[in-house]
Amino acid sequence: MTGRRRLSPHRPYGFLTSAVAGVLLLSGCGSLPGASESSSKPVTVMTWAPDTSGTDAVNMAGMPAMARAYARWTDERGGIDGHELRVLTCNEKDTPEGASTCARLAADKDVAAVVGSYSRHGRAFLAPLEAAGIPYIGGYGASAEEFTSYISYPVNGGLAALVAGNGEQLADDCGQVALVRPDTLVGDSLPGLLDASLRERRLPEAHDIRAPEEATSYAAQAGEAIEEAGDGCVTAVLGEGTETFFDSFRRLGDAGDGVRISSVAGSVGQPLINRTGGPSSPFEGAYVTGWYPAPGDARWNKMRGVIQKYAFGDNRVDPEDTGVQTTWIAYTALEAVIEAMDRPDIWAGGVSVNLNRGTEVDTGGLTPPLRWRFQDGVGSRAHSRVVNGQVTFQVVRNGRLTAAKKGFVDVTDTLLEAG
Repeated sequence: MTGRRRLSPHRPYGFLTSAVAGVLLLSGCGSLPGASESSSKPVTVMTWAPDTSGTDAVNMAGMPAMARAYARWTDERGGIDGHELRVLTCNEKDTPEGASTCARLAADKDVAAVVGSYSRHGRAFLAPLEAAGIPYIGGYGASAEEFTSYISYPVNGGLAALVAGNGEQLADDCGQVALVRPDTLVGDSLPGLLDASLRERRLPEAHDIRAPEEATSYAAQAGEAIEEAGDGCVTAVLGEGTETFFDSFRRLGDAGDGVRISSVAGSVGQPLINRTGGPSSPFEGAYVTGWYPAPGDARWNKMRGVIQKYAFGDNRVDPEDTGVQTTWIAYTALEAVIEAMDRPDIWAGGVSVNLNRGTEVDTGGLTPPLRWRFQDGVGSRAHSRVVNGQVTFQVVRNGRLTAAKKGFVDVTDTLLEAG
């Protein structure tokens, strides 16, 4: 399907038959302008994400929808270097079983790459991809394994970079910081990252407050955070639970007056701010550390134009959603490597080789230039695949995430110290 088979034998996955019904294939109709059947062969890739309405599950349906819009846009302008782009999508269901099923289906379909996807279950999907030699380009960064697997090519520094950057962002205005984070193994790594940044500015370590991931109220944690922060800052990194935490924080009324609140991308974003009242949202005035420029930045205009024309009014494709933005950047990277390969057939091993050899990706300023050679990594064992250790500082003003500081902030040294 991608013009070249891998050297490893193709193994049957009979148990996946029922999953095929949940996979969508998008391809252009007819022949591509300027391309002939004998020249550039179609390139098939996959994008997966959870698309579920479960109470405690993550829903990132906008990411596969963005991938399909990107394919329509690409094929209307003649494909990528003459190659028709075919996009398979898969519902990862926010479960290890769903992630593994999608990865095995990607292997069964012999895709050239998995691009711009979301999963919290790195162990479940990376093993099948590694066995099949399929590169994982621009995952959201929701699993720690994405930053250590040799077939992963992340476009951001994940949660680690955000928390390290958050400490630096808070250092200017917060004499004392209280950190509210999940009582999980991933959560256990966050205080060290935050504290490494605070120490650089000779500030005391943050007060560490553990919290359950799926609570319906965080009144106790909010009260403790206010007490420990004093006239400083409270930062909450609870993913989907962050909205619930700050609702509990708000309900404490005057007790929280004078305390500055903060969070990171993935826990607080423009869609959440919009949903909770915009200018009257409890996040008004909050500091937020992100991977990319603020949603209103002009550098997103190209993506917005593609969504407007090719998403066909699909309201899942929100240009202000970090997942949608990550998928756009990941497909930009895919396009760069296909153009760099400059050959009629594109296959998984060739994509990986070209990325490893240093194909450079220009994302139009949405990230620094990206390359995935060994020497481009940050040099930390825990984050060995991170090649982009830069973040952005934002603040919520009049209900909008806006830049609090111009440009990117490099937290690579903090990642090394904390690692």
